[in-house]
Amino acid sequence: MQAKSKAVPSGRLSRIAHLGSLVTRVAGGVVAEGVRQYSHGHRPSPKDLLLTPANVKRVADKLAHLRGAAMKVGQLLSMDAGDLLPAELTELLSQLRSSATPMPMLQLADVLEQSFGNDWQSSFQQFNFTPIAAASIGQVHRAVQHDGRVIALKIQYPGVAKSIDSDVDNVVSLLKLSRLLPAGLDLTELIAEAKVQLHAEADYQQEASHLRYYREALSDNKRIRVPQYMPELSTEHVLGMSYEQGVALENVANLSLAIRQQVAETLLSLFFQELFEFRRVQTDPNFANYLYDASTSQLVLLDFGATRVYSKAISDAYQTLFKAGVRGDSFLMEEAARQIGYFSESVSDLQVESVMRLFDLALEPLKVDEYDFSSTDLARRLRDQGMALSFGQGYWHSPPVDALFLHRKLAGLYLLFARLKVKVNCQGLLRPWLTHD
Repeated sequence: MQAKSKAVPSGRLSRIAHLGSLVTRVAGGVVAEGVRQYSHGHRPSPKDLLLTPANVKRVADKLAHLRGAAMKVGQLLSMDAGDLLPAELTELLSQLRSSATPMPMLQLADVLEQSFGNDWQSSFQQFNFTPIAAASIGQVHRAVQHDGRVIALKIQYPGVAKSIDSDVDNVVSLLKLSRLLPAGLDLTELIAEAKVQLHAEADYQQEASHLRYYREALSDNKRIRVPQYMPELSTEHVLGMSYEQGVALENVANLSLAIRQQVAETLLSLFFQELFEFRRVQTDPNFANYLYDASTSQLVLLDFGATRVYSKAISDAYQTLFKAGVRGDSFLMEEAARQIGYFSESVSDLQVESVMRLFDLALEPLKVDEYDFSSTDLARRLRDQGMALSFGQGYWHSPPVDALFLHRKLAGLYLLFARLKVKVNCQGLLRPWLTHD
């Protein structure tokens, strides 16, 4: 069933008003829940009153309605803090990672008129007003040209690009007010990065540049297909590309083991190639960024908005880190982590040792010829060690943003492999790159 559309608030004042109304509704929910619990003889804590399912749903629905910065802050928080966040916030963030509410037809038509003129429909034989995907920055529509070619148009929500900085600040304030963030969590760097990342994702010309790069760089890879960029159908707020067939990556879990194995190996190989050869990594592990085309046995790459360019120094440091992890060389791993910029000046030796144990655990799949993701409890062990480090030892230091996005991508791949229930020779796929220049 098609999701009900909602107009995207495009003006700065209207977006602030939406957040203000949310605060009022959350406060009202607190009062109602307090009355209910007291009437049953309970004395709830303020946190219990704030983090009710109804209030969490209110926050998630409103942030999804605002799209853009609202959704991105939630996504960045989830990848930075992961399982260290309260269960209620984790639930909220998981909702924000799903599809956004699409904008209504009239608002969509207005964006297209501004991009292509009043007669924009004359450019197409057919245009499907129902989006095939809706995310934080824009939604994607299928269309057919007069020559019969099927295309995809990524159309940006109105006002999202101009409101990024204020939206990020407002959303973080809202989350703090709702007490959904751990006390002592320093968001300074993360907030700045959320703004940078959002501005980059809203720059469709930059995404088009990444799209063209990947299509050319992977043209000889028979296992991967990249859409063709269509400059004649692209503007500041519209990105045109060829429409690609395939099933959602989550549905690959229902296909044969051979196919699941191929998809996993292709994704991990691509990650290593991006980091060590391209030095350009599509860092968003969202499953919706990929399709699998059974007719050609190809993985289709769809979205390049979260692509980051890495310096040779960072790429080389990660090559050293992976090499040391495979060899079990803790001294070299620590040196590489310092080159990446992982440790703050105030970190103690004990905390360094704890972080390195966490690194060693995260690299566990790379230490064996075949790692069984279907039966591992790696995620639980990473969560337990991370929580012990952050809360038991009082250490909370976000890694540099370049590292943060790489960790996000690798963790996303691990999660996908677990869902696909595959065994992957991670070390074998990594080995060619350990001596790669």
